[in-house]
Amino acid sequence: MINQHQKKFAEAIIKNGTELGKRPDWLKVRLPSGKNYKDVFELMRKSKLNTVCEEAKCPNLAECWNSRTATFMILGDICTRSCGFCNVKVGLPTELDLDEPKRVAESVQSLNLKHVVITSVNRDELNDGGASIFSETVRLIREIMPNTTIEILIPDFKGDEKSFEIILQNPPDILNHNLETVKMLYHAVRPQAKYERSLELISWYKSKGLKTKSGIMVGIGESKEEVIELMKDLKDYGCDIMTIGQYLQPTKKHLPVHRYVDLEEFSFYKEFGLKLGFKVVESSPLVRSSYHADKHAQLI
Repeated sequence: MINQHQKKFAEAIIKNGTELGKRPDWLKVRLPSGKNYKDVFELMRKSKLNTVCEEAKCPNLAECWNSRTATFMILGDICTRSCGFCNVKVGLPTELDLDEPKRVAESVQSLNLKHVVITSVNRDELNDGGASIFSETVRLIREIMPNTTIEILIPDFKGDEKSFEIILQNPPDILNHNLETVKMLYHAVRPQAKYERSLELISWYKSKGLKTKSGIMVGIGESKEEVIELMKDLKDYGCDIMTIGQYLQPTKKHLPVHRYVDLEEFSFYKEFGLKLGFKVVESSPLVRSSYHADKHAQLI
């Protein structure tokens, strides 16, 4: 549910945006089906686990689950922040599931994953923002699946270095933190986040020797020039991998799509990013931060 400031921003997008027309063919995806999809779905229900694939209505769910991969979402399914693009429930979580790391690790083992992505909701009410649960999840996966590469997509922990250090107790192979959008749109799109704070988080982990990653959405009201500036900022702050995808409105209660970005512009961002020095750039309409994450782990 968007707040009043986001509502005004949404009205401005609708007023000033281009005529969208019907969704382009390159944004059409097939419905989930198949044995592997069913197996992953049943495992998640049996283990009482959440996936960002479902919570965020990811368009690549069918492809990823049929490849027997998924992005686990820990720390429950209620987020303490109200980002205007996100379909995860917003509210005040009532409990912390201390058995969750064990169930995630066991599911990684059951799926025999070569690469796993762990993300979470924001838990701003916790002293460490949930960093200890991330750390324990990584530790247990390493214990039973030592050859599995691990990527974690973390919140900003309100910039608390003590929480950052907890993550380093059991470091992942790839540390991901999404900027999501350009600096000028932060107040409307991510009202409880700060652009500079997210950049500093990436820089902090890069300085500790971790491989770093970040992603954004386009088509939510930014200009091409603003995306270019963001890419330069990310590279300057030590980001190794970048993902860029089309924003799609999850429900009518979320921020509207400003425009459908064409394939030529996505190609430009990829070429520009590689020239800047990113090791990997995934840039196309259906790209999300964990899309082809297993391949990224092999490339850097």
